[in-house]
Amino acid sequence: MPKRKLAPPQVTSPLQTAVELWDSIPGIDQLAATTLVAEIGANMDQFPSAHDLASWAGLCPGNDESAGKRRSGKTRKGSVWLRRALCQAAWSASRTKNTYLAAQYHRLIVRKGKKRTIVAVAHSMLIIAYYLLKRRCTYQDLGPDYFNLLNEEAITQRLVKKLTGLGYHVTLQPARTQAVSQAA
Repeated sequence: MPKRKLAPPQVTSPLQTAVELWDSIPGIDQLAATTLVAEIGANMDQFPSAHDLASWAGLCPGNDESAGKRRSGKTRKGSVWLRRALCQAAWSASRTKNTYLAAQYHRLIVRKGKKRTIVAVAHSMLIIAYYLLKRRCTYQDLGPDYFNLLNEEAITQRLVKKLTGLGYHVTLQPARTQAVSQAA
């Protein structure tokens, strides 16, 4: 029996474009991107905003509050497969070097613990994925020092206060490279 030749695959389809866009996010590989497309689809017009997508997926924190007392922050139920794929991708992204998502993981793990931090990073990845498909552009990483540059003055004041509390006398002087570049 002669073997049949298969027709060549389509060059680009909207689903393949979505997989390629999501594959550009650190931590999301081809399998995770395919799972995202299978669970969510490639058309983001069905969700009014990125936060509606996160709510539908069950990756946004709950808000059970009464009389100013916060009782629960448990996430809602959503797609089990989507949540599993995003949390696995978040674990992978937390171990990448010099990326925004890894910096977010290391910043939050101190306060929230591993599992809550992973859900927070997965939430960020889903928001990023929404905007990538909405705008049809590839992922541009903000960098590992994004959170430090966000409010440099507040970080400086916090660290000086911490050192003063430990019994040190602190005087701030600009680094030599900055002084040389300003003199020139």
